[in-house]
Amino acid sequence: MSDFPRPRPVIGDATSSAERAADHTAWRMDDHIRPLADVIGARRDIRRYRPDPVPDEVLTEVLTAAHLGPSVGHSQPWRFIVVTAAETRDHAAHLADRSRLRQARMMEPDAARRLLDLQLDGIREAPLGIVVACDRRTPAAGVLGRATFPDADLWGCACAIQNMWLTARAHGLGMGWVTLFEPADLADLVGLPDGVESLGWLCLGWPDERPPEPGLQRAGWSRREPVASVIMQERWQDREAPVNHLASESSAPEQHAPEQHAVVAARDAADQLLTTPGSLGILDRTLDRALAVGGPDPLATAGTLILAAADHAVVRQGVSAFEPEVTADIVRAARAGSSMGAVAAREAGLELQVVDAGIGRPGGDVRVADALDADTHAELVERGRQIGGEGYGPVALGEVGIGNTTVASVLTAGLLGLRSDDVVGLGSASDTDMVDRKRIVVSDAVARICTDDDEEILRRLGGGEFSVLRGVVAGAARAGRVIVLDGLATSIAALAAVRAEPWIQAHLVAGQCSREPAHRAVLDELGLEPLLDLRIRSGEGVGAALAVGLLRDALMLRRDVATTR
Repeated sequence: MSDFPRPRPVIGDATSSAERAADHTAWRMDDHIRPLADVIGARRDIRRYRPDPVPDEVLTEVLTAAHLGPSVGHSQPWRFIVVTAAETRDHAAHLADRSRLRQARMMEPDAARRLLDLQLDGIREAPLGIVVACDRRTPAAGVLGRATFPDADLWGCACAIQNMWLTARAHGLGMGWVTLFEPADLADLVGLPDGVESLGWLCLGWPDERPPEPGLQRAGWSRREPVASVIMQERWQDREAPVNHLASESSAPEQHAPEQHAVVAARDAADQLLTTPGSLGILDRTLDRALAVGGPDPLATAGTLILAAADHAVVRQGVSAFEPEVTADIVRAARAGSSMGAVAAREAGLELQVVDAGIGRPGGDVRVADALDADTHAELVERGRQIGGEGYGPVALGEVGIGNTTVASVLTAGLLGLRSDDVVGLGSASDTDMVDRKRIVVSDAVARICTDDDEEILRRLGGGEFSVLRGVVAGAARAGRVIVLDGLATSIAALAAVRAEPWIQAHLVAGQCSREPAHRAVLDELGLEPLLDLRIRSGEGVGAALAVGLLRDALMLRRDVATTR
């Protein structure tokens, strides 16, 4: 008998098997198939953004779409941390710059150069950052479906990201997925507890590019494979391994980097030139950074080469081919305008300021004693801070100090946790025995201290010029000045400042990379590419002064090139 009406539930699925059998396609949404395909096909990984804000109601729609994503066992493990604070974005941008350089070091040379030419994030430009985290604190066995596939919760978070991405695209927003982070660093940045993992940083904002195809495809990095090439029938079929680009051998709250509108404005000006975007390579990226920091004319004012000089007791360990008195000789020549640094500064249009940070007052031998006491270190840092904040125009950093290459290697080992073999180089005129003695000094000095406090490491393992330069970097950044680094000693001092206040990194330019092995490690940690790689070993800020001259020439080139409508 079938005369009775089928009871229909007032909640849940009201259809019957007979209805579903009568029209098995009735669940289709015909009016939405083509628009959905258009949105999926138009999704792009966006790296360039306008600074205009995203309305709250649009952000809510994007996040709601993410929250509607599928998750195994309906566990909904995703969490979304919306970041607007400038200091957090500055820190994240520094972490991404650092990871980008580290990844390039692992690649074949040609692939590394092409990678460094790519813009891989828009952290500083995008008005919003969203860190997607997966709460994995529930044991896998306690979530339906995760006992057999424990990582299914991460897959659900990835699906949520895709929902977010497509919804953003439909609203005309751009989104970029940035994974150029060490997971632990990003977790620390946003305070993730144990058991909660990050899936990266999402940049969200109005796009300042409208790419017709994926950016990496247009850059010649990769291509879209035909769909048939990724489909297999019944079981795995032999396929060639994917292309591998790896080398064959194994803050003060009120202070922050430039606002998004300044970063975007600098890039907008460059885009109007009658030349291919990025045609000057590293120079273009560096000029954009300088313009964002220092306004439309960051290099016009003369600027200053600050030359910090000090003696070091560690020379008693036989780590230098020159007598300590040479430090004072070079300083006298600098003040007379005839040292290498003084001449280089003059040719670059820089005023020279010599800072006595300990000439004739060498402090402790870092192998067996602290370089400076706490009061002296604090006084020198504050003195440098005041010097850096005075004047206008770019600040080039230089140093003089017999034995300070060894001290800089000690600091690098202490701050980066590296072995003596990784940081000790020849220095000036060293021989094999001297290099061996340097290694012993580095090992003994680092073993002597038991602290991970960066400021304490600088005080105990550094010296007068390092403390002054650390302060100069902080003071100059607060004054909105572009800071051009020279060799290892200036770079490690800058790293100490950035470790304390990550936003400072946006003000830094790596003028050169010296031949000291530790220098490359420090620049990678800073996330900076050097403008020059000439194996300069003169010290005194010569490389920084040459870089300032190069930047000024490049800025003039930009100004005189025809513009487009």
